[in-house]
Amino acid sequence: MKALHTDKAPAAIGPYSQAIEVNGMVFASGQIPLDPATGNVVEGGIKEQTRQALTNAKAIMEGAGLTLANVVKTTVFMADMNDFAAMNEVYATFFSEPYPARSAVAVKTLPKGVLVEVECIAAK
Repeated sequence: MKALHTDKAPAAIGPYSQAIEVNGMVFASGQIPLDPATGNVVEGGIKEQTRQALTNAKAIMEGAGLTLANVVKTTVFMADMNDFAAMNEVYATFFSEPYPARSAVAVKTLPKGVLVEVECIAAK
């Protein structure tokens, strides 16, 4: 098992790793829409926040020597399921067929009051 880290995504803000590689799989922690340069939540609504969360996830995959094409499963957590269509519109610009398997759920709250968090599992 190997912990992975890239400066191109927000640093872990707790007792966890950005990602762990084990047995040819990369398990990335959930990414919220933090700008890695400032540590601040990006301005805007669900589209801007989804774009930043996925940009952070992409940076973690690239740090592992992968691309988003290696992602086999995502989980999208949203503060409001009414944002699903707008989130999905941005999400579709980051992935291509065959799309990864995905779960999308609404949760009561997310860290820092963000609207979306995305976690990824990838295969090498």
